[in-house]
Amino acid sequence: MLDSTAEPGRRSALAVTAAAGLSLLTACAGTADSDAAPRGAPPPHTPGTPGSRTSSPAPEPARKRPQLPRGGRELFPRHRLVGYCGLPGAAALGRLGTGDLDQRAREIEKLAQTYAADREPLPVLELLAVVANSGAGPDGTYRTRTSADTVRRFHEAARKHRALLLLNIQPGRASALGEVKALREWLVHPDVGVALDPEWEMGPGEKPGDSYGSTDGGELTEIARYLSGLVREHDLPEKAFVFHQVAASVVEDQQAFRPQPGVAAIKCADGIGAPGLKRGTWNDLVRNLPGGMHTGFKLFYDEDTEGSRLMTHKEVLALRPQPEYVMYE
Repeated sequence: MLDSTAEPGRRSALAVTAAAGLSLLTACAGTADSDAAPRGAPPPHTPGTPGSRTSSPAPEPARKRPQLPRGGRELFPRHRLVGYCGLPGAAALGRLGTGDLDQRAREIEKLAQTYAADREPLPVLELLAVVANSGAGPDGTYRTRTSADTVRRFHEAARKHRALLLLNIQPGRASALGEVKALREWLVHPDVGVALDPEWEMGPGEKPGDSYGSTDGGELTEIARYLSGLVREHDLPEKAFVFHQVAASVVEDQQAFRPQPGVAAIKCADGIGAPGLKRGTWNDLVRNLPGGMHTGFKLFYDEDTEGSRLMTHKEVLALRPQPEYVMYE
């Protein structure tokens, strides 16, 4: 079960930290065709029957379909995802938000290799793109959107290191699906997915940090259905959709979730504490998983080691079912 004595500090730190900026990236226009022949140049020679004025055009090469960062179009069972989460300038929110970004990406690469086992490692940068706040803000949503410049920088880093970028959403009182849709310009890329943190999804009259928020199987299905539409429209590879769960109450009516084509839904258990306590939370949260749902496991460098120690990669891989996404905060 959840270690309730360890959680308030993390929740308080999260609730009072906001991302900088409100803007979102606007899609860039395409480039002009520069291959046209100069005026007055003779028509290009095309092979054909002697004396013939026309010939069949050469077949166009097949368009290469978008791939995942390290190849292929399906995440599982080929890959195991391993990464850090965080937000620049907010050390309390995870290691990804501290130090040099390239150095962090190299650390994730090494970490991912230790978890590979019989799979190919796929590094992950999980950036907090929407952060819950303790204050309502000008629009009353208790959330702030991370600036487009920051998202762009992390996307560039993910591409440089052939990693997957996950955009983490802490909705506050905003609509979770609405926040996903607001990130559409990023989500049309083949190397960008979504991570929902429903612990911070608050109902009317609720404030982040005062109590746990929640989602349900129906809302998770709506988000997966929207992502499936993007996959279909843009011929994208399988899209990662992670939802974090720190306690059973955070996801209601889980059995109502319906898998969607082209979307890999991953339930990430976020229990905090000593190894034995985390294993107990894991067993509670993965019991009776809906069909087609994958599993993830989160470790905390600070909270898990208060009076105890961090679980080893061998201990994590010994969990059943074996986590397909391992994330460190």
